[in-house]
Amino acid sequence: MADTLTAAHRAATAARTAGQDRLDATTLATLLNHTSTRWPKAAPTTSATTANSPRSARTLIRRFHRYQDMILRFTTDLTIPWTNNQAQRDLRPVKIAQRTSGGCWRTLAALTDFATVHSYPSTAGKWGKNKLDALTELFTTGPWRPPALMPS
Repeated sequence: MADTLTAAHRAATAARTAGQDRLDATTLATLLNHTSTRWPKAAPTTSATTANSPRSARTLIRRFHRYQDMILRFTTDLTIPWTNNQAQRDLRPVKIAQRTSGGCWRTLAALTDFATVHSYPSTAGKWGKNKLDALTELFTTGPWRPPALMPS
């Protein structure tokens, strides 16, 4: 599985670098063939003797089969990143605040305020603007607004 995903990542990166908007049909068919022929064979070989290992491996294989189209979406739409690290980085401050503030916000309004405050510097940072400068500018000259809908 790891080899197939790594090969798919390499192919998608090469296609992006070459300026293509999708993988060529042959490469995509090869990758899909690998997932349909190799991944089912992995299921019988996951019968290790430890208690948690076989169950976890079978669960992982089942999820790969069930969500294959979502897992491999980065191969059919090259605008989608290979990982979701950015989404995880955006959620991390929220989860830390939940943990340190007793587990939850008391009201929906408080949660909305928290999300609004955190989204402003996060958006500024994604546009290459210093977060502290964006906050300083917010309180001195007014809010900074992105110049276009999508960052370059």
